[in-house]
Amino acid sequence: MSKAIHVPEAPQFSLPFSHAVRAGDFVYVSGQVGVDPVTCQIVGQTIEEQTRQCLRNLEIILEAEGLTLDHVIKSNAFVSRPEDFPGYNKTYSEVFTKPYPARTTAPVAMGAYLVEIDVIAYSQAKRTID
Repeated sequence: MSKAIHVPEAPQFSLPFSHAVRAGDFVYVSGQVGVDPVTCQIVGQTIEEQTRQCLRNLEIILEAEGLTLDHVIKSNAFVSRPEDFPGYNKTYSEVFTKPYPARTTAPVAMGAYLVEIDVIAYSQAKRTID
């Protein structure tokens, strides 16, 4: 059985999706972009600013389920401009702690949104180094 999760503090868009879905011990969080959760306006014009805000929006949704970014086991990121990959990687590595989640990153044109990230979190444990 799965449960749709709606988080009033997270950015609200009039699109057909749930902020997240819990399926057993896993929480699948829909892609988030670098917008202010109250105004839904893009935060900053750099990949670093938008990545930081995007990750904060993911945190808001995870917190509603009692989780943190340390519970994330997989992330998928879409970056608008290939030249922004270094800035994205720098900010990602500043926000996530080691050991990093498994990850996919792909270039995808998204207009003014420079990055979108979705994650899968495992609620029973945080990432550890084996």
